[in-house]
Amino acid sequence: MKLNKFSKLLLSGLTLVGALAMPFSNSVSAQEATGEPVVLGVNLELTGPAAPYSVPVVEAFELFVEQKNAEGGVLDGRPLELVVLDNKTDTTEGVSLQTRLANDEDVVAVFGPNASAVVNAAKPVIEENNKPNVLPATTGDGLTLDCNGEAVENLFRVAYEDSYQGRAGAEYVYNTLGAENTLLIVDNALDYSLGLADAFVEDYEAKGGTVVATEAYTSGDTDFSSLSTAVLGHEFDAIYVPGYYTETGLLVKALREVGVTAPVVGADGFASDTFVELAGPENSNDVHYTTHYDTSLENEKSNNLVADYEEKFGKAPDTFAALGYDAIAFLVDGIERAGSTEADAINKALAETVDFEGVTGTFSINEEHNPVKPVVMVTLENGEIVNAQEVNVE
Repeated sequence: MKLNKFSKLLLSGLTLVGALAMPFSNSVSAQEATGEPVVLGVNLELTGPAAPYSVPVVEAFELFVEQKNAEGGVLDGRPLELVVLDNKTDTTEGVSLQTRLANDEDVVAVFGPNASAVVNAAKPVIEENNKPNVLPATTGDGLTLDCNGEAVENLFRVAYEDSYQGRAGAEYVYNTLGAENTLLIVDNALDYSLGLADAFVEDYEAKGGTVVATEAYTSGDTDFSSLSTAVLGHEFDAIYVPGYYTETGLLVKALREVGVTAPVVGADGFASDTFVELAGPENSNDVHYTTHYDTSLENEKSNNLVADYEEKFGKAPDTFAALGYDAIAFLVDGIERAGSTEADAINKALAETVDFEGVTGTFSINEEHNPVKPVVMVTLENGEIVNAQEVNVE
């Protein structure tokens, strides 16, 4: 489903329940769920800057609901329904929609928000309401914790924290690439970049590595000629660049064009085809980045998702679609283990999750309500993924 269709529906204040139900009746088996619906609310960024990270999540939700209802639904025949709302990547709107879903007695649980700033704004509403709340693709540190550093009873996520993948980056750079001296380049206007950098540096230096220098840019920069020239003044074995593809693609292009050949290692902000478009395939060599998922890491659940998603949407699922699929599967698994739509029972089941088999890997939920699972490290050569491997974080 394309973004403009979502926008047209969601901005008008409608839900997608009807839009989802109609095609199901034409394609499901005789086991189709027909009982009282289990309604799941969605408060995500379907327009605005974070839309590329949330629209695939909703597509995955739609696919999962279609499949689950065709199999007979949940809790002895109850169909799943989605109420999908667009917070427009706006904190005020996010709080308003979170409140609306919290107060809707028909809504059993809520997904979202995704953007860390919107999560932080909406968290007081989440904490005041006991409904299970799952963050599909949020990576900001500490977002599942209350002001005392304790896990919020009803708040969970399926994507690991930024610091977790920062540590995975350090493990890979030091032990896999064998780089003892690394140059750090950060976006000094982006909390995501700075948080990843802090985690990387702490773990990398603890292993024995040396950060030789730190260079910086600012979100929105498009000219990296001066920065790339400054890089030539340092000696290093690798470069760690935790930033978004909108800038890092252009940065890598500039680095390669001035002759920098060292490995460039990034984080999940690289995970977009647009990165290669901006950098150019010829410059996207010896580029590595941590991410949550890649279709080349084959397992049965991933293979099935790829086939089903391509059939429904005409494209392969990206990282955010995979996280979305795991988010709804994780929640529904909790509902089924609880044997109830009662909030306390679901929250307890989710908190006790062990070895849940998702498309992004097998994970358990820790005491902070974060997933414990391997990080995927992807390698690009000539703009193509040539390797994907799991990196374990201790």
